[in-house]
Amino acid sequence: MTTEPVRAGADWLGLREPADAAARATDLVEVLRSRLGRDGVLQVHDLGCGTGSMARWLAARLPGPQHWVLSDRDAALLPLAAAGAPRTAADGAPVSVETVQRDITRLDPDELSGASLVTASALLDMMTGQELDRFVATCVGSRCPTLITLSVTGHVELSPGDPSDGLFGAAFNDHQRRDSLAGRRLGPDAFATAVAGFTTAGLEVLVRPSPWVLGSGAGALSAAWLDGWVGAACEQRPELEELRTDYLGRRLAELADGHLEVTVHHEDLLALPA
Repeated sequence: MTTEPVRAGADWLGLREPADAAARATDLVEVLRSRLGRDGVLQVHDLGCGTGSMARWLAARLPGPQHWVLSDRDAALLPLAAAGAPRTAADGAPVSVETVQRDITRLDPDELSGASLVTASALLDMMTGQELDRFVATCVGSRCPTLITLSVTGHVELSPGDPSDGLFGAAFNDHQRRDSLAGRRLGPDAFATAVAGFTTAGLEVLVRPSPWVLGSGAGALSAAWLDGWVGAACEQRPELEELRTDYLGRRLAELADGHLEVTVHHEDLLALPA
């Protein structure tokens, strides 16, 4: 199966933003703060910025004047990122932004010239092996720290469990590894591949868990995630359709009643030049 490139819509990105903000590993930011210079304006490149949620989360946690370059291939998302961009840093210093429409899997290292920090979020799983290798090499070539958050691991826990959970989980992971026009996506294998790439290049790599914990308190996101998870699994393995209606109906009811908790595991990484 060959598909078009994945594009996350603004509605989904807005729905997940609070969960993303709660999940990201703040201790990596503390390490990052200690490694960033305080001279001049901090130049931050946010690759695959979407609606700008990473900038809204991170700019307020870093001190000093900042200039963010928000890059995404989806032109429809860039005005939203600019409109919602942060204006002040942790210490009240000014934050400015610019937007660039760009396929970040095709960046050249010189496009990150002058960068103080490279960031990305919820991005790696959509890449092929070749795209990820180039992405890592480009980040390494920037000679500055790289912070990548919320990479899926393929591990999902539903409590209480159900005999069909494993079937849908395995099918969903295979769906993430499906073919694209550029080749086979890495899906949940991307994070380990990125860690290995940065490590082989001689960078210090710090890894932290950043799980979503979803329940009735995150009702709209939880229901949307569950529906999408089951739907993608059935697209990958059509034989699961005969289980879909009963399974999804039962799980959504448990979620609405407050009897179901879902943990979607992610990992964050901070790669630091020697």
